[in-house]
Amino acid sequence: MDIPNFPECDHAIVKSLFEYSDYDLVQQLKQHPEEGKYFTALFCRYSPVVYTLIRHSARSTVQSEYLFALTWRHILYELSGLELPPEPPADFSLQAWLVNLTAVCINQAALPDVEEIHYSLQDASPPLWCYVTQGMERLQPLHRLVLVMAQTFRWSKTRISAYLQAEGQRISPQAVATLLADAQQSLSSGLPNDIQAIYLGDTETGSEEDLPEDLAGLLDVSDLDLEQPNLAPEA
Repeated sequence: MDIPNFPECDHAIVKSLFEYSDYDLVQQLKQHPEEGKYFTALFCRYSPVVYTLIRHSARSTVQSEYLFALTWRHILYELSGLELPPEPPADFSLQAWLVNLTAVCINQAALPDVEEIHYSLQDASPPLWCYVTQGMERLQPLHRLVLVMAQTFRWSKTRISAYLQAEGQRISPQAVATLLADAQQSLSSGLPNDIQAIYLGDTETGSEEDLPEDLAGLLDVSDLDLEQPNLAPEA
């Protein structure tokens, strides 16, 4: 079984943290939740272990990769509440904790059928996916909805306008364009600057001007609360 190669592990920001202990990385992550580099460094350190466990769970590759991303999202959530001892023990390691957490995710996962999964490990490494998902969850519901319709389902502005008008919101195609621009700006500005630098190529400031315009397209829509039913890709 081949372990995927994750280019972020060779990024200068991540490599600068290789000498940090597990304790230090978790401590910094808890103290600086606005930064994503500490979680990314932990991902690079332990992704082979987590990936191996999940692939041996005998699911299809598509389901395994989706569960791999879901597991790392759960790990990020659990890390924020992980209690650390006041002083780092000499033998402190997250490996056993991560193995147990991964086992729980494997045993409790209710995965969709392969044809219903739109996540791609090649398009969105789990740390980027996690932080884009967090950013989407913080958007206004209408911003989140139009981003998904435009970037995930590839609906035209005219079709988005027609759908919203059918739902009682009088929004023209021109207004949809403005909504999309505002939503993209809000999503981009909500991403940690170091995540932008590591994954999106802006190594200086994390400027929104240089970010891709289809961040929402990286996500699997089944993980988002769109507050609207019956969305489907445009024929």
